[in-house]
Amino acid sequence: MKNKLSDLNNHLFEQLERLHDDDLVGEDLTREISRAQAMCHVAGQIISNGRLVLDASKAADEFPGVGKAPLLLG
Repeated sequence: MKNKLSDLNNHLFEQLERLHDDDLVGEDLTREISRAQAMCHVAGQIISNGRLVLDASKAADEFPGVGKAPLLLG
């Protein structure tokens, strides 16, 4: 799996478009809202992970020789 943050952005906008569908009502709307909440939760974790990797990369650049960069950076 080689997803990028741009893919995440696309998925979130697709979800927003599904929620904006005026024909979505009742149980279908409830299901889509639940799906959107799950997607937002997972997206938040992906973004937090990316932020952590970026912070680790900045720290490695600022303090060379302190330790190895996280494997996620490779």
